[in-house]
Amino acid sequence: MALLIIQHKVRDYAGWRPGFDAHKSSQAGAGLTNGRVYRKAEDPNDIVILFDVANVAKARSWMTGEDLKAAMQKAGVLGAPMAHFIE
Repeated sequence: MALLIIQHKVRDYAGWRPGFDAHKSSQAGAGLTNGRVYRKAEDPNDIVILFDVANVAKARSWMTGEDLKAAMQKAGVLGAPMAHFIE
């Protein structure tokens, strides 16, 4: 199983988190499970998310999809996320 690591900044963590939680069905549809969210100690609006990945190709497609882009914009993600797949 692979691991997906995503890092990005958000406008406000308290405003971002409900949007992230509401997107769980989309994450699951992309084969992403066991999502864990961490915040930088010096900047709680700097987020790192870890997912277990069942299918890297499917997850890569999800990462570039319009659904995720719209959800990130609505939740207050600032800039483009950095994402890395580790196998």
